[in-house]
Amino acid sequence: MTPCSATDQAGTSAWPTRGAAGWLALAASPTFALMAWIAANDTRSMAFCSAGQGILPIGGMTAMYLLMSVFHLSPWLKLASAHAQANT
Repeated sequence: MTPCSATDQAGTSAWPTRGAAGWLALAASPTFALMAWIAANDTRSMAFCSAGQGILPIGGMTAMYLLMSVFHLSPWLKLASAHAQANT
């Protein structure tokens, strides 16, 4: 199993060598954030709202997409960390 780091042992960036898997990992978090925004702004669900339905302004699907977006942030954090280390 290969290590899951933003840089390899030689210190060069490993992201370009990852190909489609690297781009897919980077695309996951923004995609889920967009899906959360769409789910939160769904006007069809507003017709069924009652006054006491929920305390939080987000529904089940919106919360799920937000959590998935947070869980898929690690490739972005690794990329930012590698970029910060390269600039120092």
